[in-house]
Amino acid sequence: MSGLALLGLTALLGLGAGAPSCLSRQLRMQGDYVLGGLFPLGSTEDADLGNRTQPNTTKCTRFSSHGLLWALAVKMAVEEINRGSTLLPGLRLGYDLFDTCSEPVVAMKPSLMFMAKAGGHDVAAYCDYTRYQPRVLAVIGPHSSELAFVTGKFFGFFLMPQVSYGASVDLLSNRETFPSFFRTVPSDRVQVAAVVELLQELQWSWVAALGSDDTYGRQGLHLFSSLAGTRGICIAHEGLVPPHAPHLHPGTLQGLLSHVSRTGVQVVVLFSSAHAARTLFSYSIHCGLSPKVWVASEAWLTSDLVMTLPGMAQVGTVLGFLQRGTPMPAFASYVQTRLALAADPAFCASLDAEQPGLEEHVLGPRCPQCDHITLENLSASLLHPQTFAAYAAVYGVAQALHNTLLCTASGCPVREPVRPWQLLENMYNLSFRAHGQALRFDTSGNVDIDYDLKLWVWQDQTPELRTVGTFNGRLQLLPSQMWWHTPRNEKPVSQCSRRCKKGQVRHVKGFHSCCYDCVDCKAGSYLRNQDDLFCTQCDQDKWSPARSLHCFPRRPRFLAWGEPAVLLLLVLLGLTLGLVLAALGLFVRHRDSPLVLASGGLRACFGLACLGLVCLSVLLFPGRPGRASCLAQQPLLHLPLTGCLSTLLLQAAEIFTESELPPSWVGQLRGHLQGPWAWLAMLLAMLVEVALCAWYLVAFPPEVVTDWQVLPTEALMHCRVRSWVSFGLVHATNVMLASLCFLGTFLVQTRPGCYNGARGLTFAMLAYFVTWVSFVPLFANVHVAYQPAVQMGASLLCALGILVTFHLPRCYLLLWRPECNTPEFFLGGGPGGARERGGSRDEEETQSKNE
Repeated sequence: MSGLALLGLTALLGLGAGAPSCLSRQLRMQGDYVLGGLFPLGSTEDADLGNRTQPNTTKCTRFSSHGLLWALAVKMAVEEINRGSTLLPGLRLGYDLFDTCSEPVVAMKPSLMFMAKAGGHDVAAYCDYTRYQPRVLAVIGPHSSELAFVTGKFFGFFLMPQVSYGASVDLLSNRETFPSFFRTVPSDRVQVAAVVELLQELQWSWVAALGSDDTYGRQGLHLFSSLAGTRGICIAHEGLVPPHAPHLHPGTLQGLLSHVSRTGVQVVVLFSSAHAARTLFSYSIHCGLSPKVWVASEAWLTSDLVMTLPGMAQVGTVLGFLQRGTPMPAFASYVQTRLALAADPAFCASLDAEQPGLEEHVLGPRCPQCDHITLENLSASLLHPQTFAAYAAVYGVAQALHNTLLCTASGCPVREPVRPWQLLENMYNLSFRAHGQALRFDTSGNVDIDYDLKLWVWQDQTPELRTVGTFNGRLQLLPSQMWWHTPRNEKPVSQCSRRCKKGQVRHVKGFHSCCYDCVDCKAGSYLRNQDDLFCTQCDQDKWSPARSLHCFPRRPRFLAWGEPAVLLLLVLLGLTLGLVLAALGLFVRHRDSPLVLASGGLRACFGLACLGLVCLSVLLFPGRPGRASCLAQQPLLHLPLTGCLSTLLLQAAEIFTESELPPSWVGQLRGHLQGPWAWLAMLLAMLVEVALCAWYLVAFPPEVVTDWQVLPTEALMHCRVRSWVSFGLVHATNVMLASLCFLGTFLVQTRPGCYNGARGLTFAMLAYFVTWVSFVPLFANVHVAYQPAVQMGASLLCALGILVTFHLPRCYLLLWRPECNTPEFFLGGGPGGARERGGSRDEEETQSKNE
């Protein structure tokens, strides 16, 4: 709500400083289940509680508009729930709200009253409190961490749920010490992380850190010191501020400010309660401390105790993080209504009739100052973000009660009295909604809410809070909205030493890590952040030169398609494959000619097709290695080669049989070397190769590996052979076939006047052996990056050698010497020679065609 609208409400309300109202009597309401409330409605300003000699009543002398508004937010939430039919249909919540005066000695009295047995005033002593029914079901508050440490342990003993709307100390998340504590504000750990991010973003590495001498300040200071040290932020001086008036501790304050001044820091992080912050600033204004940037904690950033201190406009720049509250447009109207009713005598009389026995004789007046305030007194605090936190706390308890009573839209079937510990069971990991916003208590009892970065901008005598950034796990600043106390609005600089050059790391000298010499980062390391104390080693998949600010990704290195060696091999592949296809086409076209029949007929065509597949298999070697390509390389290379060599072995066996064996054996063996038996022999050879390849893939499958050490700036990717024995056995079948073929043709004597087929087979096998014997030392000694190219070259040269020595001479005869394509030239002559073998083959071919 804008200021003009608030002034309009004030004018409409017409409340002045006239007769007392009955607002304090609206802080209690009966119900089926009652919520206790602890609020800083007043404070004991400048009270010396340390000198008390009797446990008497402490008077609250100063009124807190924030505390009253938080109490009214709780009251508003309870009334909304009672009017609605969603959470607790048919039930009525009540509340009992008390002032804590921001002092533990005051907060304990209502806390004891909350734990008194229902219908009585006493806290009974039992060995087992399982069936104990106190006056209230849960407690909302208190606001400060100092009080929460006291009440949290007290209520934790009884397992009484307690939901604070302002206590943010991280230690309160300890479930062993505070088992029943929850809060609708984030932990200080989040706020400290935001402060450290801010210092880093604004490049303030030389700061002073002060905290109030209480639990809140000490714990916040400890968190900040721990986190700042890991982020390269130096704390030039660290000290504690006494929480009481400056005239009580002049020596302590003088020493503290003297140390801050001597360090030369321009930024001070003050993690303090409002009282201690007021104490520090009162003395610093009196002593004339030079203006600085004060990074405020949430506890004093919005406190009127500090904001209204005379001379605060001269302390410098004040900024800090404030939790982002959900806007509540109806709240201002609700406060106006409450104040209007408080001025109505008839309404006040009805309160006395409805709420008899108000125990002011025990606890004293709940809030005597509340009966003398007007809307004008509250207008500046109506939009405080923690108003929503207090409002949401009620909805969290109501949702847990809803779950405990198994409520539905029609009602709550469970009517047995709910005890606090039963409610507590349903508050862990509880999800609920408040004013449309989804919230959830995590396992530590915290909620996740974003922060706004606020800057004090002075308007007359009081500062306005301007949003200059946000923090939701990540800091986002609005530099254009910043306003500094320095001349020409320049951002203050707070550093101990000059900043190092790019690629240099700080070598610390002395105690503080922000005072240093600059040292270059070596190759293989880099400077990740400008404020790092050590160079960061590059990951294994990256590299860097000396004095680098970042690492460069290692480019993956493998046998790429565009490399000169691959292009040359692809040309060889095209040549070889073209010749193979040409020979295959020629053989198919002349399949019935004596030349093709002498070469094996259809078996020769099958062998040429296998030779073509051998050529195509080399396409698996270039490119980025993958699991599929690594597994397929060897089988798809050697299986077709086995098929080709098996046809050549049968051809060699025929030549050997007809040339070297007695004539009586020739007829019998010829039938086994032709027809189905020949194909069966080829199939058996290929099955043996399939078995070896399967064993190779199953027992020792090749894998894709990335070698980061071989190359300085690249990552070598290749297929790693896991077992060289199994790799060699994959070649075993082909080696055996080639050896038998070579032995069967090496000493064969060809008849005069016939085609020397044995010579072509001999040279083909020599080409095979020369290729693969040369492959072994070359493959073992070449760079790993080029091993795939060696395999490609060996495969293509092997195929080309077999083609050139065995198949191409026959193609030459088919094309340019057709007169030699006769049975006599290829099948031999003489008795039992050309004609007989030619006739028998013609008969066999004719018979097979007829079949």
